[in-house]
Amino acid sequence: MEIKPAKEEKAALRMHRRRERRSLTEGPVWIRLLLFFLPIAGGTCIQQLYNTVDGLIIGRFVGTVALAAVGGSSAMVINLLIGFFVAMTAGASVVIAQIYGAGRKEDVRLAAGNAVAVCWIVGLLLMALGLFTTPLMLRLLQTPEETMAGSILYLRIYFIGVPFILVLNMESNMLRAMGDSVGPFLFMVAGCVTNIVLDVLFVLGFHWGIAGVAIATVLSQVLNMALLTVRMMCTGESYRMSFREFRLRGKYLSSMFRLGLPAGLQNSMYGISNMIIQVGINSLGTVVVASWAMSSKTDGIFWAVSNALGAAITSFVGQNLGAGRMDRVNRCVREGMILSGIITVSLSALLMLLGKPLLRILTTDPAVIDTTYQIMTYFVPFYFIWTVIEVLSAVLRGAGDAVRPVVIIGLGICLFRILWVLLVFSRFHTLLVLSACYVASWVLTAVIMLVYFRRAGWRERATALLRN
Repeated sequence: MEIKPAKEEKAALRMHRRRERRSLTEGPVWIRLLLFFLPIAGGTCIQQLYNTVDGLIIGRFVGTVALAAVGGSSAMVINLLIGFFVAMTAGASVVIAQIYGAGRKEDVRLAAGNAVAVCWIVGLLLMALGLFTTPLMLRLLQTPEETMAGSILYLRIYFIGVPFILVLNMESNMLRAMGDSVGPFLFMVAGCVTNIVLDVLFVLGFHWGIAGVAIATVLSQVLNMALLTVRMMCTGESYRMSFREFRLRGKYLSSMFRLGLPAGLQNSMYGISNMIIQVGINSLGTVVVASWAMSSKTDGIFWAVSNALGAAITSFVGQNLGAGRMDRVNRCVREGMILSGIITVSLSALLMLLGKPLLRILTTDPAVIDTTYQIMTYFVPFYFIWTVIEVLSAVLRGAGDAVRPVVIIGLGICLFRILWVLLVFSRFHTLLVLSACYVASWVLTAVIMLVYFRRAGWRERATALLRN
């Protein structure tokens, strides 16, 4: 007669321990932050590994023109349109982190269902938009004629998978907001492995070329989303969802849009400035276009890790602010900055040392190898500047201060780069001059962000907002 209560007690104890492990509001700050960050970083690194393998398969077995078609203007369109909503899901998840940190279990479940419903609706609309307007967007970017057909084919297939991409990003961000960074990591591993296997099968086996790469990407995203949805619907946690929760609720929409829209706008501003820069890149020839795309696949490991740390800090701050632990928020700023600096310097050194050998694996084109490494020397030694922007903006997002950092980044990075291209690059038409706008914009934005962070009273506003 005592077996059933004993089993229930053990199950409850396991659940309690699992929740303790996921809570970011207790324990040493740097240890909790590091343990939470590592699975996110692992997932983004595996994603970047896929991108590198993807570039290897395209560059070696399909050709330089195909690499430019997939990684040139196509990538700019994806970053602008889809990147807006992916970034928006990350911003919206801050609401869930704050609710979870405050212990409001029912609100977590309903807010999560609301967020997934929004992603399905927006994803279907965006898919329809992309399928019909792809040629127009590519022509506006002055895409080279030799890559136009391949770019159109890749984008139209990619847009079919957009609803699944938005939902899986929303679900991943929600789980991280509630302290679970391991689950999204494992599912990302499954998706990336599937992507690589299908790339090999469709490109090397079936000889589908660019279409094979696009189809492999969509199918792997569908698998990843399905695993995440099952995880959230079958969990024993308080945020367990069912299909009846997947509907819009005005109570949560306003908060999610208030924090999500600025994040999406920030990403779009990056996309717009990068699209204008892409026009300049396209004017420098196919080799430069392919090299620029290749550089993003080699030094992309830094951006993946940096973004992972930013996501970890945002969730950490959101939970602790919801629990009223401002002391831990302040310590997260200091220790997050130290951790980011160590990671940045280490990765920068590795990239400069291993850049050329890695490029020789990815492509056999000597011109692309030399030009790509040249581009890396313009960027990699200055990544430490980005540390300030990443950490401080992540803290502000977690505290619910979403609009002002977007304004700072919009002016310091995006507007500055656009003006640089129009006023400086148009006169001094070289790859060095075009690349220099990135480092200059980092310096300007880091200084403005630091001044705002120290003087703007964001802590007081965040505390007052939570009380209301």
